[in-house]
Amino acid sequence: MPDRTARAARICPDCDGFPTVAVTTGTRNQDGTRTTLPVICPACHGTGTAPRWLVTTGTSTVKEGVSC
Repeated sequence: MPDRTARAARICPDCDGFPTVAVTTGTRNQDGTRTTLPVICPACHGTGTAPRWLVTTGTSTVKEGVSC
């Protein structure tokens, strides 16, 4: 009987599989809650996965300190 091993997950190295986050703007709504904006990972475009070459090389596609 063959031993079936699971394929390695191709999780995006830039967002670690959490492609969308909510960032507060600093302002509040009428009911007192904070205003948030959804931000999508620019490396994986919101999928949470990355191409095999990106995962195996371990290089980041997003430069630190650079805003899009």
